[in-house]
Amino acid sequence: MTDTTASVSVRTRGAPASYPVLVGRGLLGSLPSLLEEHAPAHRYALVSDSNVAALYGESTTHGLRDAGLRADLFTFEAGERNKNRKTWTDLTDRILQAGFGRDSCVIAMGGGVTGDLGGFVAATYMRGIPLVQVPTSLVAMFDASIGGKTGVDVEAGKNLVGAFHPPKLVLTDPDVVDTLPRVERAQGMMEAVKHGAIMDEAYFDELDREMSALLDGAPESLERAVARSVALKSSVVSEDEREAGRREILNFGHTLGHAIEAACNFAVPHGTAVGCGMILEARLGVALGVTDPDSVERLEQVVERVGLSVGIPQGAAPSDILAYLGSDKKVRLGHTRFVLLSRIGAVHFADPSWSQPVDEDAVLSLLNASVSRG
Repeated sequence: MTDTTASVSVRTRGAPASYPVLVGRGLLGSLPSLLEEHAPAHRYALVSDSNVAALYGESTTHGLRDAGLRADLFTFEAGERNKNRKTWTDLTDRILQAGFGRDSCVIAMGGGVTGDLGGFVAATYMRGIPLVQVPTSLVAMFDASIGGKTGVDVEAGKNLVGAFHPPKLVLTDPDVVDTLPRVERAQGMMEAVKHGAIMDEAYFDELDREMSALLDGAPESLERAVARSVALKSSVVSEDEREAGRREILNFGHTLGHAIEAACNFAVPHGTAVGCGMILEARLGVALGVTDPDSVERLEQVVERVGLSVGIPQGAAPSDILAYLGSDKKVRLGHTRFVLLSRIGAVHFADPSWSQPVDEDAVLSLLNASVSRG
C-alpha cells in the first residue's frame, strides 16, 4: 500500500494539549507504534461493534498483542438502537471485570456509534481514561471521530447524555472503507457535503463532481475528501472545544436530522436524516429571508446524486419531529435554535450567535409543506 500519510493537528482552546488526526492509506498497520507514541498505556480495551469486530477488531487486537501490547476486544451488537445507557453499562462492567485500571486506554474502532459509545466509556471509566479513535466508516472519518463529543441516545432524543472527552489520537485509514457497501458510503458522504455547505463552496463543488468516484470507493478521491473534511472540522473545533461559539455551525442539518431519526425510532440511517435535515433547514432559511434560494436546489442536486431521498422519510410525522425538537441539546430559553445558510459555503451569522431561534409555527409549516411536496 502507498504511504500517503497526512497529519492535521487539532488544538482546542483551553485544553492542555493538542491531538493529532492522522489520515493515510495503510495507516492501520502502524497502530501499535502510534499508540506507544501518543497513548502509552498498561492495557488497551478495544471497543467495537459486532460487524467491525469480525472485519478488523479481532485482527487488530492480535496485531497489538504481537507487538507486545496488552489488548482485549470488547464487542457490542451493531446498530444505532444499541447506542444507549444499557450498552454503556454492559461495556463498562465487562472492562471492570477484566481488571482494567486507570493506567488503561480505550480504543474506539468503528463508525459513529462506536466512537460515541466507546468514547463515553472512556470519559466515565474511573472518572476518565485516555481514548484513541480509529474510525472505520465515512461518517466517523469525515466528522464523528473529531472534536471530542461522546455520548448515548435516550428515549427523549439523540446524544442527550454524554461528555466532552478529546482523544489522544485519531487514526484514519481510508483503505478500510473498501469493505463498506456503496449504500454505506452514501450515508457517510452527507457529513462531507455538510462541511462544504457551511464552510467551503469549492469543496462542495468538488464533492459534486467526484461523487461517483467517491461512492465507488476510489482511494485517491476518498483520501483527499477525508483530509479536507478533517482540516475543515479541525479548524472549527480547535477554536471552540465545547460549542460555545462558532462550533455551532457544525449542527447544520442535524437539528431537524436528529429529530427525524428519533421520530422514526432510529429506523432511518443517519446520513439520510441529515441530508433531509440540511434541505429542510435551507428551506427554512429561504422562508426567513436569510438563505440564497439557489442553495436549496444545489443541496437537493447533491443529495440526489448521492442516491438519497430529499423528502421527509415515511413514518416521521411533522408533529413527532416537532416534539423531539423540544428536547434537542440546542434548545435555549425554550426555543430551538437553527444554523441557517447564507449561501453554499457560508453560514448566516445572527449576531451574537451562529444559530438563531425560529418560531415553532414556522417550523411546523415548513414540515407540513415538505410532506405535501413529497
